[in-house]
Amino acid sequence: MTQIDGSLALVTGASSGIGAATAKALAIQGAHVLLLARRESALQDVAAHINAKGGKATAYVVDVTDAGAVVKTAQEITDQHGTPDILINNAGFGKWRFVDEITPGEAADMMACPYFAAFNVTHAFLPAMMERGSGKIVCVNSPLGRFIWPGTTAYTATRWALRGFTYALRADLAGSGVSATHYVAGKVNSPYWQTNTASEERFPLIARLIPTITPDAAARGLLRAVRGDAREVVTPFLLKTVFWQHALVPYVVDRLMRVTGYRRPAMEHRNAYHQEEGHGAE
Repeated sequence: MTQIDGSLALVTGASSGIGAATAKALAIQGAHVLLLARRESALQDVAAHINAKGGKATAYVVDVTDAGAVVKTAQEITDQHGTPDILINNAGFGKWRFVDEITPGEAADMMACPYFAAFNVTHAFLPAMMERGSGKIVCVNSPLGRFIWPGTTAYTATRWALRGFTYALRADLAGSGVSATHYVAGKVNSPYWQTNTASEERFPLIARLIPTITPDAAARGLLRAVRGDAREVVTPFLLKTVFWQHALVPYVVDRLMRVTGYRRPAMEHRNAYHQEEGHGAE
């Protein structure tokens, strides 16, 4: 069981949403929290809030998709504070779109965050964690890391990559004293949906039966993932039951997601890159 009180905990994507709520929850439990994100003003606000409440937080402005910048920041953190005991890969980005609705560059950006962001941060700190023989890594993911529904193709691929990374990492770390857990939260009432209303429209009808949770509720679930050693932690409970059903009858659940999922008007099914008749590949 991972001890939070007195630990050094690093959280990426800590400027808002689940990341900010988790950082605050860790600080309340006695951790010194290292906050990583790109948005300096928002990040400093979270750090100031924690410190004003009697906690301890240090902010580092960094783009975690930039491997070189992560290495530099990791060295700075190590020199100033040592090696983190807890590493939470929470940074994420992306829009729910069909393949022809996004550009290859946008798809690459979505793969960079969360997948390469999690890889970069883990890669920077893992050797020291393994040498010490202790540590906890949690990767925060979406239900789309397991399920599939229409209109989310590139985003889904990034989330499957993150799940595969976490599971493979857990296998690699067996017996090392360092463990990895895959954490999945359902829909969270966060700023993401305020700027991605088109994505929200693409929830399958069946998925809308699962209640939306607050960032604080998601953070409480994440702290359970930190303390324990489960391969995967899922919240809320109703989403967890869907995961169980998927394990038993995957084809049934996949079909329900598909048939109750988003369908765009027929005229929109034209390929965005080959709109002229007869201009397809030969």
